[in-house]
Amino acid sequence: MKLSISVDSKDQLFADLKKANDAFQQLYPGDRPDRQPVHTVYGGANLFKYNLAQKMGATALHMFREYAPDVSTFGEVFDLPNELAERVYKKVGAKLEREAVEDFRIDFEDGFGNRSNDEEDETAVQAAMETAKGMQENTLPPFIGIRIKPFTEEMKERGLRTLDIFISTLARQTGGKLPNNFVVMLPKVTITQQVTTLVKCFELLESNLQLPAHSLKMEMMVETTQSIMDIDGTNPLSRFLKASEGRCIAMHFGTYDYTAACSITAKYQEMNHPVCDFAHHVTKVALGHTGIWLSDGATNTMPIGPHRGDNLTDAQKEENRDTVHRGWKKGYDHIRHSLWNGYYQGWDLNPGQLPMRYAAVFAFFLESYEEAVDRLKTFVEKAARATLIGDVFDDAATGQGLLNYFLRGLNSGAITEEEVLATGLSLDEIRSRSFLTILEGRKKI
Repeated sequence: MKLSISVDSKDQLFADLKKANDAFQQLYPGDRPDRQPVHTVYGGANLFKYNLAQKMGATALHMFREYAPDVSTFGEVFDLPNELAERVYKKVGAKLEREAVEDFRIDFEDGFGNRSNDEEDETAVQAAMETAKGMQENTLPPFIGIRIKPFTEEMKERGLRTLDIFISTLARQTGGKLPNNFVVMLPKVTITQQVTTLVKCFELLESNLQLPAHSLKMEMMVETTQSIMDIDGTNPLSRFLKASEGRCIAMHFGTYDYTAACSITAKYQEMNHPVCDFAHHVTKVALGHTGIWLSDGATNTMPIGPHRGDNLTDAQKEENRDTVHRGWKKGYDHIRHSLWNGYYQGWDLNPGQLPMRYAAVFAFFLESYEEAVDRLKTFVEKAARATLIGDVFDDAATGQGLLNYFLRGLNSGAITEEEVLATGLSLDEIRSRSFLTILEGRKKI
């Protein structure tokens, strides 16, 4: 076929385009294939112990068995149909037994408060020692980290000092090793210089303590209006990300600081408030396809009954049960709202919240499992036939959305590898994370 544009002209045209495309791909590499935890549990640094994850898991499992003793009760609490309730109930119980806490943040900020310098120094040393013991005893959760105080003018000295004490103590105890998936969270970020300063702190610590270069990673909190829109009317999150020099892995939303910054009164400071939805959507658009994990905040209504002791009356037991069930359902609805908005991670503040966390995540994925299997299988089959007869298949975005469902379901533990294979895809195809790649691969068969 005769073409009007020569090969040399085409190569010249595409040379600059390739540079631009490659630069774009570096900025937007897409979702990371790593496992993302479905939650982060926050706890005051003064309470952290090497085996805290196991203790929290035992408490969560006890509450699950006490307040959801059977499938019927469980289904009523979360308004689930019988068949789905049974499937979710079994998975939640197994998860709480196996790995109730996926991620834990040793909190030196709001969960710890403003204490004397001596007390925070001592706590930083003790928390580091407990972390080292957890590494030795293999009792730490799969993901762990610390939240320091913000690098505001008032708190920068304290934030840096705690970071230095904790990392230095930990490195000395472990011979320079960090826990798997260790991260430092910087709260209340408002300007790029705060991020740049933390990166420089990391470099000094790595050099002085002989830690591997770039081993210290960070997260940032999106909890100020200035992190959504700055004085110039632009979103600064991409600049924050660039300032992290590749060390930032996640952005976490701070529900209550953000709603307070928006002048929302305490009664209405909820995860599903419209001001939170606005911040969520802006954040997702600003950081889409960068590989940065996004996490929603927490429900601050605790599922804890008002009565304690072993000799409770029937009325007191019923009041406890009603309180826990209300707390569970409220948190469940908040988590479902986050999932619907595409936030697949969130915060938990108490072991009593863990049953509702996994109930919400598992139900979200399992309720549409059969439909998703049929749709994805059909899309792949149609695409294969269309390719053979030369037609153009224009539903790749829908196919990618279905593939994303299975990727997220696998990541959360709601769906097993065997359940994914019902789509007719192989695990290698699923892990390619690209519907178009799957189609191209099948075209060559």
